[in-house]
Amino acid sequence: MTRHYGYAVLAAIAALVVAISAAIYIGVGTDDGTPRQETFARAPHNSAAPASTGVWVGAWAASPSGSEPGTERDGLAGRSVRNVVHTAAAGTSARVTLSNLYGQQPLTITHASLAVAAAVNTPAAAADTMRRLTFGGNPTVVVPAGRQVVSDAVRVPIPHDSDVLITTYSPTPSGPATYHAHARQISYTAEGDLTEDITGEPYTEQSPYWRYVTALDVLSNESDGTVVVLGDSLTDGVTSTVGENRRWTDVLAGRLRAATGSSAVPRYSVVNEGISGNQVLADGYGRPAENPSGLSRFQRDVLGRTGVKAVVIDLGINDILKNPGQADPEAVTAGLRRLVDRAHARGLRVVGATLMPFQGHRGYSDQRESVRQAINATIRSGSVFDTYVDFDKALRDPYAPRRLRPDYDSGDHLHPSDEGYERMADVFDLAKLKGAAPAEL
Repeated sequence: MTRHYGYAVLAAIAALVVAISAAIYIGVGTDDGTPRQETFARAPHNSAAPASTGVWVGAWAASPSGSEPGTERDGLAGRSVRNVVHTAAAGTSARVTLSNLYGQQPLTITHASLAVAAAVNTPAAAADTMRRLTFGGNPTVVVPAGRQVVSDAVRVPIPHDSDVLITTYSPTPSGPATYHAHARQISYTAEGDLTEDITGEPYTEQSPYWRYVTALDVLSNESDGTVVVLGDSLTDGVTSTVGENRRWTDVLAGRLRAATGSSAVPRYSVVNEGISGNQVLADGYGRPAENPSGLSRFQRDVLGRTGVKAVVIDLGINDILKNPGQADPEAVTAGLRRLVDRAHARGLRVVGATLMPFQGHRGYSDQRESVRQAINATIRSGSVFDTYVDFDKALRDPYAPRRLRPDYDSGDHLHPSDEGYERMADVFDLAKLKGAAPAEL
């Protein structure tokens, strides 16, 4: 080997090492004192990289709530998983976040894709919108247990208020599958690697869950930032009509979009980080905890979202209902203040919500009602949030204020009907989202 040839080989190897190092970035974050690692693909490395200008915002998100029952050993090996998600913002490019938070072994994704759906509630893709996803320039990515990965950006027009298909294929066992249990949206699976199928015909198995995918971001010219809504089943949209996107956050997103051009209303998208049964203070069981508390997941689900500018918090009712004794209202409001402090440290404005009535629900008692009233009184005093929306006043029965108004009641006396969810969004003063808290150094 000549000296000149040797130098050329060494230079090529060095360039390869630099390229690989730049493609993948491994960062360590902390959330309420608990270390966690995440794997992120950095700059896009494919021909579909965004060419237009704009702001990266959240178009959709869902908090991973636990491990899917029945997938403990094999995960979803050998199946294409086609998640259907609904967008709150339009964009010219997109990227997705995949999570293996609850996996006990590495999740190998050999093929992933993104496409705009041909119509609502279908696994079929619109013409010319199917894009292969890459991660650091590679179509295959291995997501370690307990971590997540962000794809490279792909150039594709994403309309607002539309369904997007995010499909993954894993050939090897990698259980259990990380999922969001109450999607209120039908997604699909198919046997084999049919990730880039556009017809939707092989996707014969339906699923009420979102699996692996936890966020869709878009490069947007119509939004300047993201509102993250942290909540429980009332935000998750339990009892809303499946497939119709009638959660109150969906209606709120539509109102914000319709108000574009008003100087009093910010141009924000909305992402929903509700988990059914979620509490301010207490985690669920397991390691990592399934259904982690608002305090435990605030870093991941709020501060970790793309372009976050404002936070809405609607939590506390499960701290009352799931407490075997009498919940301490001061402990709950102190927990809410801790969330606000963490948002303020990032300069984020925080809008809170009063807790809605639940008389008639199986968990109701006069004692629990007194706790709800005490929490609401503290919220209304202005000592918890920057400002608040009074969902209690808006949805309670004026003739029986400990109950939901009948037409706003889904029938279980806790969760709203579609009309009730719409009412929640309609009474939200959009101007309350404007502005920021001074960042604390």
